[in-house]
Amino acid sequence: MVEIDLKRVDEIIDRYKGEAGFLIQLLLDLQSEFNWIPREAIARISERTRSPKSHIYRIASFYTAMNLNPVGRHIVQVCLGTACQVRGAPKIMDRIEENLKIKQGATTPDMRFSLRRVNCLGCCAMGPVVVVDGNYHGKVTPATVEDILDQYE
Repeated sequence: MVEIDLKRVDEIIDRYKGEAGFLIQLLLDLQSEFNWIPREAIARISERTRSPKSHIYRIASFYTAMNLNPVGRHIVQVCLGTACQVRGAPKIMDRIEENLKIKQGATTPDMRFSLRRVNCLGCCAMGPVVVVDGNYHGKVTPATVEDILDQYE
């Protein structure tokens, strides 16, 4: 179980006192601080803002940028959209899964990497594309996967 600093959660909540429509930004700030949105943080938001937990969970689960489970320090996204697919993206995903010893949607036991499949990254001419922490790697081949991953601590 990952412990979180509720004092830090309170500091983030306090930034939004008296503001309307702050919940999405508050959740994004928590995501930025902890790399995910812990259950304890949602309970604290609910308690302090008098918002139902179900409402907070509904918002946090709607946005793919928000994680309700711990994620790795590095987020690896493999595009499996049509253009990347026909250029060999499934082989790229297979090689990354082999290298990290996890399946898509999972996180390595050391919390170093989380692996995600995405349907399109909007850069089809560069396909197949892998994005790690917002850094785009285009025309990836199975042979270059390890070099890409090695760049991230």
